[in-house]
Amino acid sequence: MTAPRKRSDARRNEEALLAAAAAAFVESGVDVPVRDIAAAAGVGVGTIYRHFPTRADLIVAVYRHQVEACAEAGPTLLSTNDSPYDALAKWIDLFVDFLVTKHGLAHAWQSDSSGYESLHDYFLSRLVPVCDELLAAAADEIIPDVDALWLMRGVGNICIGADGDPGYDARRMVRVVVSGLRA
Repeated sequence: MTAPRKRSDARRNEEALLAAAAAAFVESGVDVPVRDIAAAAGVGVGTIYRHFPTRADLIVAVYRHQVEACAEAGPTLLSTNDSPYDALAKWIDLFVDFLVTKHGLAHAWQSDSSGYESLHDYFLSRLVPVCDELLAAAADEIIPDVDALWLMRGVGNICIGADGDPGYDARRMVRVVVSGLRA
């Protein structure tokens, strides 16, 4: 038996909630009040709880939504940019946005390390191949022997440095790294 399809208004509400929650997580962290997310999405608090019964459900849904958006962006960027290097650089920008949104997830999931590990595995299985494809397409434009997981870990480590320092500009530092990839 397949799950029933959601009505179009329910799908729109869910998309609006995910976008509002992602923006709120970037701005205020994962502990942002649910009423603030609901207001930003233009829905009632009850609508959030119908879609996501717990805060952890909402956090996981935002995480998965962001992973999918980042994964789907890779092929689109390759087909719409003048060079594979430009596509790679734009994808890394999206990846940085994703990492900022993801900030706080580990703390929210400390009580369920197996749940966090399965999300991390999902993240790796969806995004490493996309980064690998972008690197392969840009091979003639970048330095040799750049590994997708290595690059993603490096970008992630740069983004971690922003913790507690409002003057830290992870995006600027990542741009330096990405420009250093050019052959």
